[in-house]
Order: sequence, then C-alpha cells, then structure tokens
Amino acid sequence: MKKTSAARSRPVLGFPAPASRPLLLGMVHVQALPGTPSAHLPVPDIVGMAVGEAELLIRSGFDGIILENMHDRPYLKGAVGPEITAAMTAVAVGVRQALGAMAPIGVQILAGANREALAVALAANLQFIRAEGFVFAHTADEGWIEACAGDLLRERRRLGADHIKIWTDIQKKHSAHAVTSDLTMTDWAHGAEFFQADGVIVTGSRTGAAADEAQLREVKQACRLPVAIGSGITPDNAHRFAEADAWIVGSWIKQDGLWENPPDPRRLQAMVAAARLLRES
Repeated sequence: MKKTSAARSRPVLGFPAPASRPLLLGMVHVQALPGTPSAHLPVPDIVGMAVGEAELLIRSGFDGIILENMHDRPYLKGAVGPEITAAMTAVAVGVRQALGAMAPIGVQILAGANREALAVALAANLQFIRAEGFVFAHTADEGWIEACAGDLLRERRRLGADHIKIWTDIQKKHSAHAVTSDLTMTDWAHGAEFFQADGVIVTGSRTGAAADEAQLREVKQACRLPVAIGSGITPDNAHRFAEADAWIVGSWIKQDGLWENPPDPRRLQAMVAAARLLRES
C-alpha cells in the first residue's frame, strides 16, 4: 500500500508531490556558453542539446529538470555577464516550450549568480532557482562567497517574482566551512528557514559524492522546509535518502557516471525505477 501521510503529500517546489516523495529532478548541464573558456557551439545548438536532454529525462520518467551552466568552468563569482544571462534565457525558454507549462523546471547559474538566475526564471516561466550562498558565508573554489538572502529576496519582490521558489544549498559542496565550524546543520537549516528560503539542499563534499543520511535526518527535524538531496544519488544508495522531498540527480545518470557526458538511457531507467520502488513501498 502506498504511503499517504501528510508529510509525503505536501507540495514540493510549489507543485503537488508525486504519489509519495521523492520528487525526481534531473540535471541538464548546459554546454559552455558564449565567452567562457570552453565555448565552441553557437547558441541555437546549445539550446537544441539542452532541449533534447530535458525531453529524454521527462520521457524516462523524471518529474522535473534543473538547468545549470556547469560547462562554463572556471566560474565567475557572484555575477555573470549579460551574454550568459541571455544565453541561459534562450535555453530555458526552449526547454519550457518543449516540456509544456506544468513541468517543474529550475535554473542555477554558477557561481552564485542568483540574481541572474532569478531573471532567467522569470523570463522563461520557470518555477524555481537553486541559489548558492543564501545564508552564512563560505570559501568556495571561486573564493569568498558572501550570504545574499537580503538582496535576493528584495530583488524577487522588485521583479514581482514571488511565485519563483528559492532552493538553497546548505554547507555547499566544493567549499570550505571552517569559518562556520561552530554551526551545526541544524543551525544552517534554521538560518535558511528564518531568512525565508523555500527549500534547502543537502549534498556531499563534491559533485557525485553522496550526502550523509544523518545530515538529512537532522535537517528534516530542524525545519519545516522541503529538503532535497543534491549530489551522489544512485539506485544502490537511494533507499538511504527515502525521506528527502526531492532528489537532484546529475552525474550518475550520464554515460560512465561522468557529469560532462550525455545521459545514458539505461541509467535513467534505473534511477526512475529506484524512485518508483520507494514510492510504492
């Protein structure tokens, strides 16, 4: 018999959850955008590749999509140029048109370009953004990342974009947190909730690294926000994160499990099957 508790049926990302959680979100790593070191494709080709990946994910049974400019490495810190915002908007509009009005779609623009992500989401009718550095500061690959909740929520209000959800990483991967070493995950979750995030994301230490299920339990107990797992989900470890409200899956579903490769249809099917098994248990 399917579980139908209130916790499992509450909305996620502003949408009704599936029969039971987790909401399964696939990461589309958009090809390198104009002006970045690895750029080599015209924007229409970049859009076409992103649309193709997003359609494959949805056909395979994923519930929604996140668009991310991960191929733009090394990343700028806290802001990007208008060419990146414009290109990501073209990608987001293309994906939205391909998937229809109701499919959950979000966007992240690295590194910490949260205002630009919000603008893209508004222009393309996306439901959410993934924001870095929302509360507390940390040291990332790009340098010192300052908290941005005050500015970002004021920008959301100025744009009339309060319907766009803001999900934020806490103790973000690829970062050092010595400056906040006296804070627990409970403290991070309280901070995100107090500063009016719409959801929080728990990750491992790097891309593809599994999160700690004890941290998931701690964050779930510490706040009333939806909690997503943002790295390292595989069919083999999925049962450890069954209590998450959403899974964000990027690396494992690619060929050979490498984020820079195209999606592997067999891995997509295996990931969807793992989510369905938990929903039906």
